[in-house]
Amino acid sequence: MLDTVKDNLVQRTVSAGPRLDRLPISPFHHRILWLIGAGMFLDSFDIYLAGGVLGALSASGWSNMQQNANFLTATFIGMLIGAVMAGVLGDAHGRKFTYQFNLAVFGLASLAGAASPDMLWLIVCRFFMGLGLGAEIVVGYGTIGEFIPPAQRGKWCAYLSLITNSALFLSTLLGYLIIPHLGWRPMFTLVGIGALVIWVLRRNMPESPRWLESKGRDAEAEQTLSRLEAEAAARGVPLPPVEDQADSPVRNTPMSRLFMPPLLRRTVLGICVQVAINMVIYGFIVWTPTFLMKQGIGLSSSLGYSTLMSLGGPAGALIGVLVADRIGRKNGMIIVSALACVIGYLYSRSGSVEMATGLGFLLFTMTYLLVALGVATYLPELFPTESRMRGNGVCGAAGRLAGIFAPQIVVVVFAAGGIGNVLSVIVGALVLLVVALVTLGIETNQRTLEELDTTRSV
Repeated sequence: MLDTVKDNLVQRTVSAGPRLDRLPISPFHHRILWLIGAGMFLDSFDIYLAGGVLGALSASGWSNMQQNANFLTATFIGMLIGAVMAGVLGDAHGRKFTYQFNLAVFGLASLAGAASPDMLWLIVCRFFMGLGLGAEIVVGYGTIGEFIPPAQRGKWCAYLSLITNSALFLSTLLGYLIIPHLGWRPMFTLVGIGALVIWVLRRNMPESPRWLESKGRDAEAEQTLSRLEAEAAARGVPLPPVEDQADSPVRNTPMSRLFMPPLLRRTVLGICVQVAINMVIYGFIVWTPTFLMKQGIGLSSSLGYSTLMSLGGPAGALIGVLVADRIGRKNGMIIVSALACVIGYLYSRSGSVEMATGLGFLLFTMTYLLVALGVATYLPELFPTESRMRGNGVCGAAGRLAGIFAPQIVVVVFAAGGIGNVLSVIVGALVLLVVALVTLGIETNQRTLEELDTTRSV
């Protein structure tokens, strides 16, 4: 009886959201950022090494355009399944369990891929890499925002995007330095070893108190919150009183809730965001070295030009850090999508490699600014805590479907009309994104996750 009273008292006093939102930024937040970011950095590195690896495989005769497309398709089938799996596991068993599980999966699969005897083996290994890759993105971006106060949430989610997408440049640079001399296998070896090291470092990360409270695990949530509040007190930082909020009952919502009001509109919007961004990334960016080679540029030079363009990845994410909490997510994505359309049109008509490289850099920048504002920040804000990972997972799975079909579309469209036709498809996807944001979008900037939860009164 006494234990029941104690548990009820904890449930009434946890208030995970308001207590987390009043905490000042501290070394704890930096640790969370870097531990989540390290895994996502490797995740991004593994995804983007595909451009250089596929270019090398084509040049050596180990593969052809169709097999390269199958490699990318296998990646996205795995990522699709991984995204849904991560959503289900993340909401059912917690954020920590899920990001450790998927990190081990893609790390081990990367080591197996490095030992591939033929292209078929590599494609099969890439499927299993994709399982972990799709899951890491869903859980990583969904988790960081649950710890950060609303006034700075956009900036910190963009920081995570900056860490993640800096791997685009490093992956391309190492591909440029390693692949022509040592081949493509060391690229997968680096990822596999790095993933296992980070898996060990992340074992002591705390679970999200918001998720624990949503599952009725109030004592565990209280333990984490008390530790964070004690850390702030030890640094001499006074904490404001906890803002009153409605009770947070345990809610075990089914997946179908995402496809019914009031969440249906947000699910559709999130799907549009993911599909458009994935069309740009996997319909253009990962193909850049191959496109350049098809235009008569050698492997080493194509990797060099691609490396310069890839600096747009961290540049876009850095801009996201500066503007996410200033201009907001919805309006920012509309502006950036419009600019990317213009740059894409100009790129398709560039008259020299130098001009294409400059415009390519700008297009990379706009794309990864969209990732910072949209995938890293906006999508996790759209869904309540008990459905956040599944919402992210469903939208991410839709993006992976776009990734599955994008390589096949590129092969056909490029053969029919070259890079100009490919860019027309990319611009069309961005136009549809703008329409979705204007008609369905809400602004989430400076609002608490609990305030954005439209299911609280249901």
